[in-house]
Amino acid sequence: QVQIVQSGGGLVDLDGGLRISCTASGISLNAYTVGWFRQAPGKEREGIICRDMVGDTRNYADSVRGRFTISDVNADNTVYLEMDFLRVEDTAVYYCAVGSTMPSRRCVTAERSYDYWGQGTQVTVGS
Repeated sequence: QVQIVQSGGGLVDLDGGLRISCTASGISLNAYTVGWFRQAPGKEREGIICRDMVGDTRNYADSVRGRFTISDVNADNTVYLEMDFLRVEDTAVYYCAVGSTMPSRRCVTAERSYDYWGQGTQVTVGS
């Protein structure tokens, strides 16, 4: 049985940094694509970043490019969403998602491409 568990997040100052972990059991993240999504209050969930771990390709939403990144998979089968220069508009519930890699080895931030989801983690950026 596959499980995705998130931890981290919380309250951070404007322009600060934060990271959220995403740990998988039942699969090896090195063989999959990892995506991160977020849902701000009153808005639909949006994909913000993904990384195909096999081809090591990445895709970013314009809103997070240059500020957010997905780490390598560590020995605990965990990846991190690393966030810097956080803005008030980054306040949201963040979700880790894992899906099969595509033949192109390129990832997309479309929900239909992901099979396994974390429970969500709140990130609040103070002004």
